[in-house]
Amino acid sequence: MAASKLVGLVLLVLGAILLYFGFTATDSIGEQVVEGVTGRYTDQTMWYLIGGGISAAAGLALLLFGRK
Repeated sequence: MAASKLVGLVLLVLGAILLYFGFTATDSIGEQVVEGVTGRYTDQTMWYLIGGGISAAAGLALLLFGRK
């Protein structure tokens, strides 16, 4: 397995884990109260969601288009 494929796989798994934590954080009672009052999620939850999405997308791109 090429190094770029391995890095892509690690990034994809890391992104999935971060997205999981981000989505479960949005369901917490405290997060729902903050979102109800301010209209947005906390910064920590947003970083989980943004970081997870970017990491998963980068990992998928490396797996699909990385060196063979």
